[in-house]
Amino acid sequence: MKSTPQESKPAIKGAEILVRTLEKLGVDTIFAYPGGQSLELHQAMKGSKLRVILPRHEQGGAFAADGYARISGKTGCCMATSGPGATNLITGIADAYMDSIPVVFITGQVGTPFIGKNAFQETDIIGVTRPLVKHSFLVLDVNDIPRIVGEAFNLASSGRPGPVLVDIPKNIQQAKTVPVYPDFSRIEVRNHPPCSSVNPSDVEAIKKAIKKCHRPCIYAGGGIISSGASEELRKFAHASNIPVASTLMALGAFPDDDPLSLRWPGMHGTYYANYAINECDLLLAFGARFDDRVTGPVKTFAQEAYIIHVDIDFSEINKNKRADLGIVANVKDVLTELNKAPFRQDYAPWHKQIAEWKAAHPLTYTPAKPHCPPKPQYVLEVLYRLTRGEAVIVPGVGQHQMWCGQFYRYKYPRQFLTSGGLGSMGFGLPAAMGAKVACPDKLVVNVDGDGSFQMNIQELGTLYAEEIPLKMIILNNQHLGMVAQWEDRFYGSRHCNTVLKNHKEDGAYFPDFVTIAKGYNIPGRTIREREEVEDAIREMLETGGPFLLDCHTGYEEHVLPMIPPGCSYKDILTE
Repeated sequence: MKSTPQESKPAIKGAEILVRTLEKLGVDTIFAYPGGQSLELHQAMKGSKLRVILPRHEQGGAFAADGYARISGKTGCCMATSGPGATNLITGIADAYMDSIPVVFITGQVGTPFIGKNAFQETDIIGVTRPLVKHSFLVLDVNDIPRIVGEAFNLASSGRPGPVLVDIPKNIQQAKTVPVYPDFSRIEVRNHPPCSSVNPSDVEAIKKAIKKCHRPCIYAGGGIISSGASEELRKFAHASNIPVASTLMALGAFPDDDPLSLRWPGMHGTYYANYAINECDLLLAFGARFDDRVTGPVKTFAQEAYIIHVDIDFSEINKNKRADLGIVANVKDVLTELNKAPFRQDYAPWHKQIAEWKAAHPLTYTPAKPHCPPKPQYVLEVLYRLTRGEAVIVPGVGQHQMWCGQFYRYKYPRQFLTSGGLGSMGFGLPAAMGAKVACPDKLVVNVDGDGSFQMNIQELGTLYAEEIPLKMIILNNQHLGMVAQWEDRFYGSRHCNTVLKNHKEDGAYFPDFVTIAKGYNIPGRTIREREEVEDAIREMLETGGPFLLDCHTGYEEHVLPMIPPGCSYKDILTE
């Protein structure tokens, strides 16, 4: 629908039209860093209903909008200027794309007469990000702003969610018109057909497969959470008596402490999840994409299983692993239909086998000796106990991320927010910040590594300025731990640029994270012994406002289990 001016109302700038459109769409928060080509947009936001949060780096703003979307289920919103401002968003855009997170990124652009002329701070951000977004818009008519922005938010959140980019030249921001706002509840996205309804024959085919199998397993992916199907999954699993392996992106969709839970499969997943998902005779893949970190070599993955793959994105069917039955539909709708007449078998031998795997190969570690650096697993166990398992955990990327998945148990969706597909170091602090902004009443804890934390450490300034009471734990092992672990395992412990060299011969450590935090008026504490952990975490939890806990763990631990790259589940390392 094309907007046309209405002469009875005063003409306003395109920048103001954008802000009013965002308000009408229900956007309450935007993470925005200003610059020359977005100055008009920031001027228009002054005095608006939007909460404008100024990150200290555009990448921090992108990750914050991502974290906001992950925890709330709403579409995040981020803004930057042209050129370097826009290019600084790219890692955050890619992260949202890989994990199917709905975020609308708005960028300022040089005026239309200067596009393509290498003007100051001009970048073809549409072209640069084309492989990383669901769609992108270059606004060339001020009258199109309401429709385009409405389409962008609709597209970001519909079907398989993902990022959408809206690029607005400065002269379009400055142009005046009388805006016409469409009915946003009915706006149609061009060339984006709605998801088809569930075919009854597909539901019957799933039921038939369940009746014939003896060793079924559910492989639940992030689509369970994005579609809001967690309750339907729980109901179906219990009604059908089928164990559930949840991917890293789906942790919390099915409670970790449920007897049917296998926790998560993959390179650092549980022994029993990997064995169950590979030795089942029926694999029900719900909203999962057969990621290489789960499957390993696809030829050896679930070789004997009849595979049923349900996904809202038709391009995922048969992309990585060929399915015997591919169903393009909303997984929530499919589970709802299955729950109308569930079929249940005992599968006693299968459950007995799984119980034996669980007993023989639990997640475990060797405790630290007295007055020695605490093990990272122990820190997470204490955090779990003191928070009663209710905290939202937002890690960075690395060993600490895997330990967060292993040693904190999740019981509800959107409780574990992590950079899964892209594996972006620097994700943790800003994403946790955005999550806390979205859900201020929830306890949000950023658990990070010393390498990952430093990549966006400047967002400590945002925490203080915006009074965001985020809790932060740095599992500080003085290494880029995950890469160093690979060096230990596969390169004869030949460490090449993975030791951060953060200590001197006199024992002094740097950087001193607590001193840095105090520079931002954020309190903190450093611990170096196991005996300090519980008291320090209590202090962190009881302190009002943000708090940073720098926990020196030492570098001895490897994340186990581990399936070596290129190997199958039968090659899993447990020590």
